[in-house]
Amino acid sequence: MRTSIRRSQRLMALAAVAALTTGLLAGCAKDSDDGSSDSSGGNGSGKGKTTLTIGTFGVFGYKQAGLYDEYMKLHPDITIKENVTTRTDVYWPKVLTRLQAGSGTDDIEAIEIGNITEAVQTQADKFVDLGKEVDKSQWLDWKLAQATTKDGKLIGLGTDTGPMAICYRKDLFQKAGLPTDRTKLAEMWKGDWSKYVDVGKQYMKKAPKGTKFVDSASSVYNAAVGGASERYYDKDGNVVWDRSDGVKKAWDAAMSVATSDMSAKLKQFDPTWDQGFANATFASVACPAWMIGYIEQKSGDSGKGKWDVAAAPAASNWGGSFLGVPTATKHQKEAVALAKWLTAPEQQAKVFAKQASFPSTPSVYASLKPQADTTAYFSNAPLTQIFSDSAKTIPSQPLGPKDKPIDNAISDVGILQVEQKGKSPEQGWDAAKNEIKDVLGQ
Repeated sequence: MRTSIRRSQRLMALAAVAALTTGLLAGCAKDSDDGSSDSSGGNGSGKGKTTLTIGTFGVFGYKQAGLYDEYMKLHPDITIKENVTTRTDVYWPKVLTRLQAGSGTDDIEAIEIGNITEAVQTQADKFVDLGKEVDKSQWLDWKLAQATTKDGKLIGLGTDTGPMAICYRKDLFQKAGLPTDRTKLAEMWKGDWSKYVDVGKQYMKKAPKGTKFVDSASSVYNAAVGGASERYYDKDGNVVWDRSDGVKKAWDAAMSVATSDMSAKLKQFDPTWDQGFANATFASVACPAWMIGYIEQKSGDSGKGKWDVAAAPAASNWGGSFLGVPTATKHQKEAVALAKWLTAPEQQAKVFAKQASFPSTPSVYASLKPQADTTAYFSNAPLTQIFSDSAKTIPSQPLGPKDKPIDNAISDVGILQVEQKGKSPEQGWDAAKNEIKDVLGQ
């Protein structure tokens, strides 16, 4: 799910808006008006059983892959109840409120990548140290680092990641006179997102009527900044977004798109974006692993065999989450055991097979197998190889407590000012800067 997708927008954009509640005495039950829903694995609570609740957002795939049912069969004394909140902007503030109160949390709480640094820096004492419970070598180094405090406490176990590729329509590329071979295209834009923009300029010279090269400038920005070794914070925790080389390069690439005619100017995860997939109005999109299922769903039968996947210009990550166990849980031992099992390599592989959520445990990469229908949909592209090659080389980025709102300010304020309202890049940058000042309380 990006981090300003924000993992909750992964695979399907669940757009229900929920009201934030402060019902601290609700215990593990979720209020009916907060955008949450109970989706238990299937067993009733049962006399004498321990009910474990797991708070998630969007679609984690555990229920869909049958993992809850499998675990309950292995552990007849356990019942699992998943409490799903559709949006992270509702979910995370609610979790913070309950962590501070010391009650009302689920036995396991999911933490989105955009919130993990805030959890590490301000809430570490509210979570169990899971580093003592697991073999930490199972996870990618950069993924493990994101959930680890300075003194070595591991507050969350990595779930999926969002390694980057480029998804493109072969039929539209062919009509525009561009190569359709994924290897040739990867070579054309290898090394720099500005080269991807250059391919877009070529596309637009003979673009099929009514089509653009890319969905939005923001998608190019998010893909590019996701591969920077430094973006909004430096390794010492200082805010450096306005002088970060990674941000500058990503911004420049996005501005090249926003000020040209190559963008469909769609806001990602809005209904018009979904329609763009269905109507083939753009030829390519920055494509983290979780986007595969989304494209297949939104493009429908008309896109089968027309979409392909090529390596991205540079390794990049967009999305991913963690599972943490609050110290307030009354079932700490059982919750830790379930969190370990759900994030183990074998279970991550099962979720990948179901919905293409890419694991953060590299030991399973060689054996991952997408569904046959998905592989065929994307022209038999070697999906596992493309995404695993990216995942293994993604740089470890310093993250900060305001990473997500800073990212939102640049993508949803600054870039949109230029792309959709015709402002200059300088005006867009100033708009983002003013928004970020508010975020940082400056």
